[in-house]
Amino acid sequence: MGKNRCAAIVLAAGQGKRMGTKIQKQYLELNGKPVVYYSLAVFEKSPLIDEIILVVGKDQETYCRREIVDRYGFQKVKQIVEGGAERYHSVYHGLCSVNKATDYVFIHDGARPFVNEEMIERAYEMVCVEGACVVGMPVKDTIKIVDEQLYARETPPRKDVWLVQTPQVFSYQLVMEAYQKLLEREGDLTVQVTDDAMVVEVILGHPVKMTKGSYENIKITTPEDLKTATAFMAE
Repeated sequence: MGKNRCAAIVLAAGQGKRMGTKIQKQYLELNGKPVVYYSLAVFEKSPLIDEIILVVGKDQETYCRREIVDRYGFQKVKQIVEGGAERYHSVYHGLCSVNKATDYVFIHDGARPFVNEEMIERAYEMVCVEGACVVGMPVKDTIKIVDEQLYARETPPRKDVWLVQTPQVFSYQLVMEAYQKLLEREGDLTVQVTDDAMVVEVILGHPVKMTKGSYENIKITTPEDLKTATAFMAE
């Protein structure tokens, strides 16, 4: 029985409007290297990952090849592809570029530099059993569900609420089918698709299992996040 073939899609096509800088968040420097470098380095090193597809913004392929892939010698980055208007378009472009013999695909935000090998291994073990899993952590704060006027309507039990992170990991066939159906129905969508698990849950009705990430596995979207990330690095 051979090893399952795994691909990682690293998303670095976001606009990063909340950061308030001209440079997109995934290329901002953290300890002298671009933020996206760190997750690429972890997937590069992981024995579970066979190939990486880097999804970047319009007209950024040349820059990313030169300044990130070639500069840091990433051998597993097989393709750099252009993203799309929404996150789900970018993911779909990545899925279409993956080797068709792939068994499982890890979809990860390039703006989350603190993914680690343990997280990848936990997610891999889970996806082999469940077909779909997402890393995340139980919330520490009480969460309120509010209405449009911002009145608190519901307080879900804290043990039932998780912060969703990435990587989100799926059987390649499953997630590809979900995304193809999503794009066929794109015009009729009544919900905003904000993560990959939603596509699998909503479009195919397939259950998605949570597995532990880490509270440090933050997404860098604001200047405050960059400060927090710098502090984590210092540790």
